[in-house]
Amino acid sequence: MTPATSFKTKRVAVFGLGGSGLATVRSLVAGGAEVTAFDDSSASVEKARAEGLPTGDLREADFSSFDSFVLAPGVPLTHPKPHWTVEKAKAAGIEIIGDIEIFVRERAAIAPGAPFVAITGTNGKSTTTALIAHVLREAGRDVQMGGNIGVAILDLDPPSETRVHVVECSSYQIDLAPGLDPTVGVMMNLSEDHLERHGTMENYAAIKRRLVARSGTAVVGTDDPLSAAMAKSLQADGVNVVAISENDAIDLAGARALRGAHNVQNASAALAVARALGVPDKVAHKALATFPGLAHRMEEIPTSGRVTFVNDSKATNADSAAKALASFPKVFWILGGKPKTGGIEALAPFFPKVEKAYLVGEASEAFAKTLGGHGVEHEFAGTVDKAVEMAAADAAKSTDKEPVVLFSPACASFDQFRNFEERGEAFRKAVLALKL
Repeated sequence: MTPATSFKTKRVAVFGLGGSGLATVRSLVAGGAEVTAFDDSSASVEKARAEGLPTGDLREADFSSFDSFVLAPGVPLTHPKPHWTVEKAKAAGIEIIGDIEIFVRERAAIAPGAPFVAITGTNGKSTTTALIAHVLREAGRDVQMGGNIGVAILDLDPPSETRVHVVECSSYQIDLAPGLDPTVGVMMNLSEDHLERHGTMENYAAIKRRLVARSGTAVVGTDDPLSAAMAKSLQADGVNVVAISENDAIDLAGARALRGAHNVQNASAALAVARALGVPDKVAHKALATFPGLAHRMEEIPTSGRVTFVNDSKATNADSAAKALASFPKVFWILGGKPKTGGIEALAPFFPKVEKAYLVGEASEAFAKTLGGHGVEHEFAGTVDKAVEMAAADAAKSTDKEPVVLFSPACASFDQFRNFEERGEAFRKAVLALKL
């Protein structure tokens, strides 16, 4: 844990008692802050209370008595409308921050030179975060990895001059971290996402830009127009920018967990970060081949048959699914779920790669119209396990040497699952249950 000593004696209100919220309360208490924690869920409040953490009803609190208000990243700050706690904090004129900002302030207070790598982007940030951490560990560094991936940032060990923090940051977290100033900031790409929380693409892009605007080195993808424009504007502002692309010359032939052009960009980002932190290129390149990959992100499910099953449940939008489709010559494609703005029309250039599509969840009817309009053979499966059965049976009849069943939903999971991890586990379970 990182005790928030920079908040010692401060009065702090915390709203949101999920995993990161509880970690925040523990950190503040350990650092000597006077905390009042609350959640709209009475069960979450009871859980915190049972742990011995300080709770109180913020609906009745005088917000002007607090020095800071810490908001969980999943709670609306601006759109579709500010949460009631945000309104109270604004009316009282107190700052509204998140757990990333607490870490940033603690780093400034106890180890301002501590190496800190922050990663964001619409797609690929989790893989890139894990890859960077892997490369640095292979180079012998003491690495702490977390944030929007796995472990809450304040549950990580404290910053120090000999320890590297590699932290994935969502747009929600960046929006609550005005002091964000990583040693190396990585902004991978931008495509339409989370507009229900940010209102417009301009707002979304501006929030992402904050992660790299004050970084010592800004590693920025330049394969989409918004990111390319961001790289130029950062250079104009005097920021040290390293541009990366899917077209960079990197040999990933031995790295099975890094297939596809999008992983060239991910690898390029990892190499740029390693270089900025003084890791020799030879050491970093060697580490790429031993990267094991991440669950639910282009994850190959091992089976005894000739059909390759790929779990890409993390593909929650069309842009992410495009990366997966581009990685194979032909696929039996399982997709669907809770649809996002724009649907899958943007994936039309990849439709010739689809042998057949299998539709699940809420998006089925809309996706069927798009696929049918482009002459793509498709079938309604309804559920992931049924889709796996249907796709596996068709793939087994294929004359391809290594037919691929690709689960890349291009949708959120919330119509049938709690999250993409649960959805990916359902795919894995269905694959392993097949009689091959």
